[in-house]
Amino acid sequence: MKLKICGMKYPENILEVSQLLPDYIGFIFWKKSSRYFDSEIPKINKSIKKVGVFVDATLEEIISKIKKYNLNAIQLHGNESAEFCKKLKQKDIEIIKTFSVNDDFNFSVVEPFENACDYFLFDTKGKLPGGNGITFNWQILEKYKSQKPFFLSGGIGIEEIENIKKLNLPIYAIDVNSKFEIEAGLKNTELLKSFKNKLKF
Repeated sequence: MKLKICGMKYPENILEVSQLLPDYIGFIFWKKSSRYFDSEIPKINKSIKKVGVFVDATLEEIISKIKKYNLNAIQLHGNESAEFCKKLKQKDIEIIKTFSVNDDFNFSVVEPFENACDYFLFDTKGKLPGGNGITFNWQILEKYKSQKPFFLSGGIGIEEIENIKKLNLPIYAIDVNSKFEIEAGLKNTELLKSFKNKLKF
């Protein structure tokens, strides 16, 4: 199971976290976020994929950030259409499409995106597009019929590991953020190290 550490903000902290060799490190390019990234990304291990997180950004804005930061993947966290994802996919970059989940979530909404993205990401529906710091009811994922692997997100901390391991679902990666923060965008490296070690099956 892969690990994505999202909402990175400070270059020194990025370097510290990169020493843990997570599979993905996420940078939020939504200006309303307290974790909005506008610094330089320091040189990190090439095995780590750099993810740009966007909320209803234009194609031009996303492409500009791909070039500026040499991004490996794009996470779309807004109301982007399947057609928009397909256009972006032509840029030969990994596409992760996010869906905000609550108890009333209907998985039929993901169907148009089956061939438009590489992965889905399921996050908790809340006041913000992401980073709400709370988990959703994972039992609803039992209604997920697709074979497309997905990222599991939403308020995940160390205490959720045992429950994650019990899920018999095509989980590709765990996406963590706020539960490992000292402050918005500043991650607790020791806590992340412990989580990564315990995540191993």
